[in-house]
Amino acid sequence: MRTLLPLLALLVASAVGAQQPAGAGPAGDPSPHSEARLVADVARVAPGDAFDVALEVDVEEGWHIYWLNPGDSGQPVSVAWTLPESAQAGPLRFPPPARYVDAGLVTYAHSGTPSFLTRIQVPPDAAEAVEIAAAARWLICADVCLPASADLSLTVPVGAETVPTGTLDAARAALPASAEDWTASAAVADGGYVMTLDPPEGVSLEGAMFFVDESGVLDHAAEQAFEQEGGAWVVRLASSNYATTVAQELSGVLVAGETAVELTVPVSGAPAVATAGGGEAAAFGFWGALAFAFLGGVILNLMPCVFPILSIKILGFVKGREQSRTELRTHGLAFGAGVVLSFLALAGVLLALKATGDGAGWGFQLRYPPVVAGLAALMTVLALNLLGVFEVGQTAASVGGRLDRREGLSGAFLSGVLAVIVASPCTAPFMAGALGFAVVQPAPVALAVFGALGVGMALPYVLLSFKPGWLERLPRPGRWMETLKQVLAFPLLATAVWLVWLFGRLLDVDAAALLLMALVTLGLAAWAWGRWSRPGLSRRAMMMGRTAGGLAAVAAVALVATAFAPEQAAWVDFDAAEVDALVEAGEPVFVDVTATWCLSCQVNKQTSLTADAVREAFDAVGVTTVRADWTDQDPEITAFLDRFGRNGVPLYVFYPGDGAEPVLLPEVLTPGIVLDAIAAAAPQTASR
Repeated sequence: MRTLLPLLALLVASAVGAQQPAGAGPAGDPSPHSEARLVADVARVAPGDAFDVALEVDVEEGWHIYWLNPGDSGQPVSVAWTLPESAQAGPLRFPPPARYVDAGLVTYAHSGTPSFLTRIQVPPDAAEAVEIAAAARWLICADVCLPASADLSLTVPVGAETVPTGTLDAARAALPASAEDWTASAAVADGGYVMTLDPPEGVSLEGAMFFVDESGVLDHAAEQAFEQEGGAWVVRLASSNYATTVAQELSGVLVAGETAVELTVPVSGAPAVATAGGGEAAAFGFWGALAFAFLGGVILNLMPCVFPILSIKILGFVKGREQSRTELRTHGLAFGAGVVLSFLALAGVLLALKATGDGAGWGFQLRYPPVVAGLAALMTVLALNLLGVFEVGQTAASVGGRLDRREGLSGAFLSGVLAVIVASPCTAPFMAGALGFAVVQPAPVALAVFGALGVGMALPYVLLSFKPGWLERLPRPGRWMETLKQVLAFPLLATAVWLVWLFGRLLDVDAAALLLMALVTLGLAAWAWGRWSRPGLSRRAMMMGRTAGGLAAVAAVALVATAFAPEQAAWVDFDAAEVDALVEAGEPVFVDVTATWCLSCQVNKQTSLTADAVREAFDAVGVTTVRADWTDQDPEITAFLDRFGRNGVPLYVFYPGDGAEPVLLPEVLTPGIVLDAIAAAAPQTASR
């Protein structure tokens, strides 16, 4: 919510009209307030030729459907095609959208009769008519949002030559044009990007709008002021508050009056240039990328985020000077294998995410809160181990040298794995170009570049294991080693602090506090485990101590789990049977049927349902608040909507209790509307 007063003004102004049960189309209508059809631009098609098919949607006045990037809310139009064998359908091409502003939230949508075109390629051996089926889905919104669908079909005869009809000439003309005659560039700037455009002569960008085609890149509500500077046009574009990385390119549609063009503009100054022809490594091709990756891996060892883990490995080398030459080399190779294989695994996951359209980049795993929480816990446990709170391997050490060696190798390997995980937020000189080259290459090339990065990072430690004489310059083992061991715990604790901060940025400050409490509880578990695992204690004492430690560890996990669902104490997930049982028992119940793509739902949640006064009123009357998330159109929630003759969201149902009839609140809420409904139920609830 960017501004409170405009939002409240909108809600108050629309509340009166919203008192009427609006929005739902006729029962059983799969495409409320809209009608769809398929149109081909040929009367006949020749084998091997291609032709355009359009999904045309007649949208009722006052309603709209959504563009490729719906903006702050909504779902784009989509089509699943069923075609003859060997026939192919191209991507769905969208006309330029319009910008809708509702209570500070911005969406990109279409009204009227938009046409969405697809190019159909007919196989060369086609002998019969081309049968086309399309399962079209869209979301249509006004004050409420309704899912709509249409199962359509079209038959195009096959003949000796293609016969065009010109039916879709206007639809093709409405599509954004190619920007061949334009010059465009973009650069990273404070809080976003600066785009510079040089359009063809006679084209003015006064009042233009750039519609980015991917969510989570730009702030949709930010002002775009195009200004002329030295013959070119310059516009500042603000980053989205939800952006996790710097965009490598800005792709979308620029609309200036009657002019609309498609733009894909590389961004200079991004951490990794994800273009096959740009960056340091691309200038040298494959072998240059390998060299740059290798050098970047070597230098990566000097980055501060790597030191906490590698310092432990160095301590291991110091302790291992009394090992045989073979054992030392084997441990070094195990560490190197952990590093290289981890880089290859990261490359595989990164390429898989890229293939699905996920905008993953270097260090992508640290955008997932569970991963960050797990790493913070691991850093804390390692630090406590170095400080002597507990020891690992005392029992195993007594089993014998053979098992001890096996554990040592696995420990060296895992140290390499952990070093890579912790190193991933950092980049070193030469790395950016190599990584940018790798992620747009075929998988074998990308894996080779990531492998070279791992070899470069592991090489110093492998060399040290093969040249143990270099360790002779260090003091002989003694009490100083215990001091060094404890000192090295503090970089690990500092890393844990940074991870807690990152966890809070990904979620919120309350989640960070819960993670801190979980780490304290984890420390209690480690202390209990170490305190009652010392030699000489009775089996009963060990069992009691370890049980206490295990319970504390479980409590730590539970604390972190609550951080991912901070509202669960107030809102319970929808279950029709449970709602019915509460109603039959005379309990007051409030059901919020919502969806992430519903703009009105999100506005109402921010302004009314989460208001302190509303929450306090719910608690005072003893209302059970239930949230039914219809984002994926759950059948059980659909049946609940049908009870009230609705086929869209939002729907707000308040059961006052004691057998009173349910009250339907309007689609647009204010805190006052909700409080009035609760107050009207007070006589029923007061008697319970």
